[in-house]
Amino acid sequence: MPNDFPYSSFQFELINTDHRCKARAGLLHTPHGDIPTPIFMPVGTVGSVKAVHQHELVNDIDAKIILGNTYHLYLRPGMDILQEAGGLHRFIGWERPILTDSGGFQVFSLAENRKIREEGCSFKSHIDGSKHMFTPENVIDIQRRIGSDIMMAFDECPPGESPYNYAKKSMELTHRWMDRCIARYRDTEPLYGHEQALFPIVQGCKYPDLRRISAEHAASHNAIGYAIGGLAVGEPTEVMYQMIEVVNAILPADRPRYLMGVGTPANLLEAIERGVDMFDCVMPTRNGRNGMLFTWNGTINIKNKKWESCFEPIDPTSTAEADRVYTLAYLHHLIKSEELLGLQIASIHNLAFYLSLVRTARQHILDGDYSAWKAVTVDKLMKRI
Repeated sequence: MPNDFPYSSFQFELINTDHRCKARAGLLHTPHGDIPTPIFMPVGTVGSVKAVHQHELVNDIDAKIILGNTYHLYLRPGMDILQEAGGLHRFIGWERPILTDSGGFQVFSLAENRKIREEGCSFKSHIDGSKHMFTPENVIDIQRRIGSDIMMAFDECPPGESPYNYAKKSMELTHRWMDRCIARYRDTEPLYGHEQALFPIVQGCKYPDLRRISAEHAASHNAIGYAIGGLAVGEPTEVMYQMIEVVNAILPADRPRYLMGVGTPANLLEAIERGVDMFDCVMPTRNGRNGMLFTWNGTINIKNKKWESCFEPIDPTSTAEADRVYTLAYLHHLIKSEELLGLQIASIHNLAFYLSLVRTARQHILDGDYSAWKAVTVDKLMKRI
C-alpha cells in the first residue's frame, strides 16, 4: 500500500483476538498517551463533557480519550481563540488524547440550512444564522488548529433509509472528499508540536455492496485507523451489525476500527464481537441527565417512585466516588428536584459504567472467553430494573 500517512508517534498493537469471534484487544499509541482498546470515548462536544469536570474524567471515570466536535468548536469559541490558546488540549486543560469528528454529521443534520455540492457544504450557523462553508480542505485546516490527536475526514452522512441511488452518489462524493482531505493533510503540518492522525470514514448506508466498495477505498489509503460512519441513523439494529461485519471483513486487521456514534451498552458488546475497537456516543450523559442509569443488571429510571426510599449506594463497585457515597434515594431526590448535582452524578455514573464495560470486555478478550461472557451480559444489560 502507498504510505499516505508517515506516522512515527502513532502505532496500533493488536494484542489478542478471541479465537471464537472477531473481538480484539489492542493498544493505540498516540502523542498524548496510550489507549487500550476496545475503548469508549466520552463526547465533549464544545470542549466539555456535559456536567462532568475534567478531573472527574481522569480520576473517577479514567477516560483515556475524549471527543470534540469540529462544527461546534469552529462556531464557538472559534479557531482564533483556540489557536491563541495553543490548541484544544491547553484550552480545556486536558493532557490525554482527543479525537475530533469532521463536523459532517452536524452540518448534514441542518437539512433546511445547508447545501451540498462538489466543493463542499454551505450552511447557516444554528447560533446566529451566519453563513459558512465546509470543504475537505478547510475541515483539515480547522482540525489542525484544534490540535486533536485523531482527525476525521470530511464525509456526507446520508439518512439510514436512503434509496440506493442516493446512497451511491453520496458514497462517491465522500470518496472524492476523502481523497482531498488526505491531500490537504499531506500538504499541511501540525501546529502544536505533536503529530495528528487522520481516519478515513467508510459510508454506504445499509447496502452491502456499497459498504464493500467504500471499505476498499478507505483501506487503499493505508491509514493508521478507520471509522465506520452512517450507522445508528435510523436503520434496524440487525442491519447495523450486518454492515459492521461487511466492513470489518475488508478493513485491515492490524488497524483500529472506530464505529461512530454508537450506542447502547448492548450495541457496544455486539460490535466488539464483530471486531470494532473504538466508540463514542452521547447516550450515557444525555440519558443520565434524563434520569436513566446504566448498570450491570439493566437500566434504571431513577425518577420512578420505587427508588424514593432505596438507601443503597448507587454502585458500590464503581470507580466513581459519587457512586459509592451517595444513595439511589438521594439521586432520585436530586433528579426529581432538577438539581444540577443530580445531572452531574448521573452523568459520571453512566460514563464510569461505560468505561468499566469496555475494560471488562477487554479482559475477557484477553482471557479468550469473550463470546460466552457477552451472551450472558447482553441479556442482563437489556433488562429494565
